[in-house]
Amino acid sequence: MLLDQTVLPTTVRERRCVEVADLVQAIQDLAVRGAPLLGVAGAMGVWLAAQSAPDHPQGLRQYVTEQAARVAAARPTAVNLRWGVEQALGELDRPWASVAEARGRLQAVAERIHRDEVARCLIIGTNGAEALGPVRHLMTQCNAGGLATGGYGTALGVIRVVASRTPGLHVWVPETRPLLQGSRLTAFELAEAGIAHTVVTDNACAALFREGVVDAVVVGADRIAANGDTANKIGTYALAVIAHHHGVPLIVAAPSSTVDPDTSTGAGIIIEQRPASEVTPYGSPARNDAFDVTPAALVRAIVTEHGVLRAPYDLRSVRP
Repeated sequence: MLLDQTVLPTTVRERRCVEVADLVQAIQDLAVRGAPLLGVAGAMGVWLAAQSAPDHPQGLRQYVTEQAARVAAARPTAVNLRWGVEQALGELDRPWASVAEARGRLQAVAERIHRDEVARCLIIGTNGAEALGPVRHLMTQCNAGGLATGGYGTALGVIRVVASRTPGLHVWVPETRPLLQGSRLTAFELAEAGIAHTVVTDNACAALFREGVVDAVVVGADRIAANGDTANKIGTYALAVIAHHHGVPLIVAAPSSTVDPDTSTGAGIIIEQRPASEVTPYGSPARNDAFDVTPAALVRAIVTEHGVLRAPYDLRSVRP
């Protein structure tokens, strides 16, 4: 059961995935989204595949492996999706005595990954607040809250902790076009948490920095290369350039499952292209990048559950 994020905040609707094809469609529709939550969904997808698999060991292994590949390929940029799938598949490489036991193990690992992601976010929140220090006005991009992580949030987890320590904290929330994950989802979560915030148009952000009303930017990530280059929702690179020009720190908050030590730089990160219809409903050609890559030189700190990392970044040994 997934909370359908495509209809929030006006409608709260659950979406049931009975087969792997249902989950793949939900991922591609962005009904379930956010890198850490995609890791959970990937593991859950392997477990889901096992429910429909043949009731003999070889058939189960082959079927689950094939279906897991479909889940892992549903979206290309967020490394957590593939990571979650691989974590679950690893259970099939361990000795198991029966198909029932295999299914039980896949369920257990999927549920553990969910619990672990929430626990990592709680630690990230504290680590990120320490990295930021005293701030009164924050800006974030897209949605990196509980909706994107399965419970607490990465960037919004940091904001939650800062808000608990700083009465009067204010958060600027860019719309994050074209699908408005900022104005629909982040603003919704901040309102639910009672944190003061203001939604702004994406093209108004530079003016806010010029006015001096942004103390720091905190964002999540969909994939972090070994050198610290960070892929996040489209528009993050622009914010990073503006922040750098104005001397405002930008920090990235993400669990270690978002780090891809096998990708040396951001040049190796595949940027997902979304349908042109999201941008031009009248049929004009459109380029619709879902993400962009912020160079490590523009990132003041990378915050994971392991602590606060600063440049020069070398994330080749970072593991969950």
